[in-house]
Amino acid sequence: MPLERLDEPGLGLTGTTWTRVSPKLVWTELVSTVLVGLVLTAGCVLFAVLNDGFGQTAGTVWSLIAIVVAVVALVTAALTPRRVRAIGYALRDDDLVLRRGLMWQRFTAVPYGRMQLVDVNRGPLDRVLGLSELKFVTAAASTNVRIPGIPAADADALRDRLVELAETRRAGL
Repeated sequence: MPLERLDEPGLGLTGTTWTRVSPKLVWTELVSTVLVGLVLTAGCVLFAVLNDGFGQTAGTVWSLIAIVVAVVALVTAALTPRRVRAIGYALRDDDLVLRRGLMWQRFTAVPYGRMQLVDVNRGPLDRVLGLSELKFVTAAASTNVRIPGIPAADADALRDRLVELAETRRAGL
């Protein structure tokens, strides 16, 4: 997705310089999607085989569910590279803005003064690929802001920069 399309009028993001996540994140997302799709499809096929003895309808229903699950997993896997390219973040004067989404674009702004914790996570596959995920904890209970797919060295530097910005802009906490 061209970055220019994200500078929509009315969002206040015109002229924002976006930083994209690492393209290696595609592999992490593909492995997760394929594994979950295979497990769910195999489970549905198993139910179809087990329920086939109880009547033709039960086995047929589980077979159809297995097909639907497999198709959804394949479509999700096919869209993964595009979905990863749509993830980006920008450090602005007063906040960090995260963007994600293909059809339903989501922009999340996290004011530096509201950040209470910046956490760096590295799963096993992320460590192999040299990636990290930054998670932010704010005063809001429903905050679930995370930036996946950041190169490990960049994640540590970004975490330190965000902690520094948060400490200088504490907002009544």
